[in-house]
Amino acid sequence: MADVKPDISGRRLGVQDYAANFGDIHPPLDAHEALVESDRCYFCYDAPCMKACPTSIDIPMFIRQIQAGHPTSAAKTIFDQNIFGGMCARVCPTETLCEEACVREEAEGKPVKIGLLQRYATDAIMAEAGHPYTRANPTGKTVAVVGAGPAGLSCAHRLAMHGHEVTVFEAREKSGGLNEYGIASYKATHDFAQKEVDYILGIGGITVVNGKALGKGLEIASLQKEYDAVFLGIGLQGVNALGAANDDVEGVADAIDYIAELRQATDLSGLPVGRRVVVIGGGMTAIDVAVQSKLLGAEDVTILYRRGREQMKASEYEQHLAQTKGVKIKHWVMPKAVIAENGKAVGLTCEYTHEVAGKLSGTGERFDIPADMIFKAIGQSYVDVLGGKLELDGGRIKVDSLKRTSVPGIWAGGDCVAGGLDLTVASVDDGRSAAESIHQFLKS
Repeated sequence: MADVKPDISGRRLGVQDYAANFGDIHPPLDAHEALVESDRCYFCYDAPCMKACPTSIDIPMFIRQIQAGHPTSAAKTIFDQNIFGGMCARVCPTETLCEEACVREEAEGKPVKIGLLQRYATDAIMAEAGHPYTRANPTGKTVAVVGAGPAGLSCAHRLAMHGHEVTVFEAREKSGGLNEYGIASYKATHDFAQKEVDYILGIGGITVVNGKALGKGLEIASLQKEYDAVFLGIGLQGVNALGAANDDVEGVADAIDYIAELRQATDLSGLPVGRRVVVIGGGMTAIDVAVQSKLLGAEDVTILYRRGREQMKASEYEQHLAQTKGVKIKHWVMPKAVIAENGKAVGLTCEYTHEVAGKLSGTGERFDIPADMIFKAIGQSYVDVLGGKLELDGGRIKVDSLKRTSVPGIWAGGDCVAGGLDLTVASVDDGRSAAESIHQFLKS
């Protein structure tokens, strides 16, 4: 590839194109559309959609409340189980959860638009003044929550509601976790992530301290001494290695870091993007960075995944979205070496793969693909910043059904714990469940 030079720049599109490309991918329902859609619900007894929801929202109930003209009551039904109902309505893979389980999907191939109805209700209540919950009388108990992502803030909100005083420690400048830094911008527009954080904190009794991370000015032993209980919602700090030669040259980047930079950019036109972009991975992060690269003006964007379409963690809907935006997806391919010139990536040598007796291996057949930017989206890993203090399971914190860790007085939830779904909605459920467990512990 001697004649190939890196081509990375910003301002590939007109100013108006950026606004259009990063507008709301799912425009909200208006009142009439919400009423019509709510009429499609059968309000099933023992509803399969409710069973498919990780937070067990009473979906038939909130849809009936919308149908009856009470969207704020519907929102309260949602928030009782999921205080992040607004964001989950935007980012939750409903097509593989509640909507896939909908009887309309089975009968007609067209489920009730549960996600959009949830957004309609939660947007309605968040537009009103005040907070839908009142704190219980102060208990005098204090809880430290480490991590201001969905798990941590869900836990903090429920604890505050029970009358406990909560201090949330967050490593980054802004709270919100992956909702703020890690999702595609077109899924949560107009700074919604921060508006939702502010709304959740509106219950009172929660103090957020930013710029504090475990091992960097914050020690677990000190928290145990100063607080009556500790909850860890610290997520995944590490990024899995690419395992290809020359993967440290300029032009090779972690997808999650680029998405965070994009999410915080005030001028999308100034964000550099390659003319030719290659993304390695098969999950939601791979789809998000690939689609957004295309929306930023990249001409040629390709996702490489080592197995087949059915094995990709990204849902069929997300895969289809990427392809409709012009992203190519190549299956049964793995990277072998980054092709570099003068210390900069100009391409990638790949090898076709296949399964033999259930084990993935290379076929020996290789090819080169040009690339100005190569994004690694092959998953994140837990970094044990606690120095072995907590028991791990499969490389993540081991917890029981009540989210208790191996150390009394410490709970954990979200992506950092073993056995999770790595979804916002699952993290919210972990946080709420842990809060109820902590509340019972503090009462005893």
